[in-house]
Amino acid sequence: MSHYVEIIVRCVGIYLFMIFAIRLFGKKELAQLSVIDLVFILLISNSVQNGMIGPDDSWQGAVTAALALFLANHTLKLFLFSNKKAASVLQGDPVMLILNGNIIEENLRKQHIQITELEAAAREHGVSSLNEVNLAVLETDGNISILSDDFQKKTSRHRKAHKIISKNEQG
Repeated sequence: MSHYVEIIVRCVGIYLFMIFAIRLFGKKELAQLSVIDLVFILLISNSVQNGMIGPDDSWQGAVTAALALFLANHTLKLFLFSNKKAASVLQGDPVMLILNGNIIEENLRKQHIQITELEAAAREHGVSSLNEVNLAVLETDGNISILSDDFQKKTSRHRKAHKIISKNEQG
């Protein structure tokens, strides 16, 4: 039984380490996974596997590890829901990037966002110029929200699959 407790402790420890490591390297990457980021995530998951379950490659060891991760994730989400200060530390806070057409350069630098990325986000939201943006915010999930037309028009990104579906419905 102590072997499975060891697996649980290892999994929770690596889970917490990964959360802090991802938080340290910035939230922008969460919403904008590139091929490099995907490969990195795959390699990281493979590299920490042995640290979680050790030499145990049994079905029971794998289920114990998975269950420990599910429980740790659920517990952490409940904790963050009830503790806003801890949520702010672990997940970060939204960051204003544009206010009334004025780009907040310091926040772009801190978040490692290039003007071209901000322009692309504005276009995705149907806004042709950054001067037309009333408010742009880097959200805690890494997405950029855009408000325009005197804060009346809030746009959201639509995935290509949604565009294809809506085109098929129209015609």
